[in-house]
Amino acid sequence: MSVLEKKTVLLTGASMGIGRAVAMALATRGARLVLNARGVEALGAVAAECRDLGAECLTVAGDCGTVRVVDKLRSAARRLGGADMVLHAAGMLAPGPSLEELTPTDFDAVWSSGPRAAWLLMRALAAQLRRSPRGLLVAFGSGAAEITQPGIAAYCAAKAAEEHLVRQFTAEEPDVVSFVFRPGVVETRMHQHVHGSQGRFAPLLREVFAGMKVRGDLISPERAAKSLLELLERDPAELRGKTFRAS
Repeated sequence: MSVLEKKTVLLTGASMGIGRAVAMALATRGARLVLNARGVEALGAVAAECRDLGAECLTVAGDCGTVRVVDKLRSAARRLGGADMVLHAAGMLAPGPSLEELTPTDFDAVWSSGPRAAWLLMRALAAQLRRSPRGLLVAFGSGAAEITQPGIAAYCAAKAAEEHLVRQFTAEEPDVVSFVFRPGVVETRMHQHVHGSQGRFAPLLREVFAGMKVRGDLISPERAAKSLLELLERDPAELRGKTFRAS
């Protein structure tokens, strides 16, 4: 029996890519799910697949970078007995423009879906996680947090901030295990947006990502999900405050 069975797991970014693959993997292990994504129809389709696999599943559609949506997520988790785990997989890339070209709207969207949402989830779910014997919070990080890559400046900075928030949460919440999971460069719709990107550095980004594909550096969402689930089933004491990469 999986240690995830009957655990209530709140997952953002659940409608596609890595999030969808993680939701499916959790469902097969008997977890109770609270799923979030912006797209109502896509989120509903994933939830239906999880229920077909036998999982109890609630959905909250909307931007997890807003207090209104996160409050709804907190309430949904309570309905399933309280959150045991929070997995923040949502994110936006906004590829192509230079910092000079980047619009305030796009910058705010990247940061809202990343560090702001992570903070709101910590703020709203910390009490529930403290009460769980296996309380755990995971933020999806990225190697982009440690590099400069023209064309995704907002994303790089947002991931650095999000990962540091996890370190802060680890220091402040000794009764909750938190860590960063870096899935690597996963072939998802978010990265496919690079091919249609606009702006000064769009050609450079297309070249960078094309090179990754040629070299075989891209991994599947299912492989990334498998790596994460292996971590979630480990002794939590081995995970606290660390950064893990998909294997």
